[in-house]
Amino acid sequence: MSQATFNASTPSVRELARKGFDAVYSELNLDSPEIVEVPRVVANTCQSITGIDNERWRIQGISDDLADQQKQAEAYFGRRGITMLATCTPYQVGNVPVKGEHCAWMESSAVVYCNSVLGARTNTEGKESTGAAALTGRIPYWGYHITENRGGTHLVEVEIEVDDIMDWGLLGYYLGEIVDDGIPVLTGRCHQPNLIKLKHFGAAAASSGGVEMYHIPEVTPEARSIEEAFCGNRIRHTLQYGATERQIAYENLNCATDRNVDFIMLGCPHNSIDQVWLIASLLEGRKISQNAQLWVHMPRALREVADRNGHTGIITDAGGVVMSDTSPAISRHMPRGTKVVATDSAKQAHYLPAITGVSTWFGSVKDCVEAALTGRWSGGLQ
Repeated sequence: MSQATFNASTPSVRELARKGFDAVYSELNLDSPEIVEVPRVVANTCQSITGIDNERWRIQGISDDLADQQKQAEAYFGRRGITMLATCTPYQVGNVPVKGEHCAWMESSAVVYCNSVLGARTNTEGKESTGAAALTGRIPYWGYHITENRGGTHLVEVEIEVDDIMDWGLLGYYLGEIVDDGIPVLTGRCHQPNLIKLKHFGAAAASSGGVEMYHIPEVTPEARSIEEAFCGNRIRHTLQYGATERQIAYENLNCATDRNVDFIMLGCPHNSIDQVWLIASLLEGRKISQNAQLWVHMPRALREVADRNGHTGIITDAGGVVMSDTSPAISRHMPRGTKVVATDSAKQAHYLPAITGVSTWFGSVKDCVEAALTGRWSGGLQ
């Protein structure tokens, strides 16, 4: 199972596309300056997140010709057997490998979810290796494909309650900075996490560090116990996570000082339908401040569900926009004049200041919705 990527908003892609999409794939995915006629893929392959929302590109500030090029590219890849999921969370929309299945995935938050929550096996691949894997059905046997390399390295004793999405994001962000590319094993006061919390935990740990796998005994599939989680490895370090560590993670994620907020971004990794319903329920019957803009990101396949459920209508009636296929850190497009961003995503809070120069507030979904309604940041740790 492989993940492909194509982003028409990248200048190098736009230039190569003038020679045809075989040239794009040959150069960027196969690392070949010679144009190769690309055949159909042999592995189950899906398109990762892109830079353009195929329906709302004008809101992003994308030109019509660039949007057309993206659509032409999708038709090209679709004819070669690549599924246009266009999301960083393919496991939310049908691409769900089974325990032990070998994969070639490239998006960091998807990789850590694949290894840890699903128990499938992948390293963090690049577009060249995933392109080769799609066409050959093969990937080098190393790293997390090997059982002996999947055992824990750090024991993490969680000493405070970790329950909501924000808590899990802060825990992941702190641990990523400490363990780097190690494999943390969590014990202690972690409430039973659901898909959403594990998604945000892994994305945060993969952003601040290089975490590609973790274990939670009696939760993740390769850790029925602490002993099984470590797979015979000795514990390199034992870490404590308490109120002090939580405060450190929060301060590291919040680089903004101006409480006037221009832009609120929700959905990185892409929102589930439950998360979109939470946002809609907080917005119902209310209006977003004229000084702020709200974008809610989710997989394209789930946006139709949100439309049919009425969630999209509630958000748009309030003045927000529901987007798919992309996120600001990938597209590098935000509302014109954005200086201060509020987000529930540790990943976006980590990357946006470096990529775009904005300052960020990180907080809960409720904090972010209130910022959208008032144009002011009032969030903080409870």
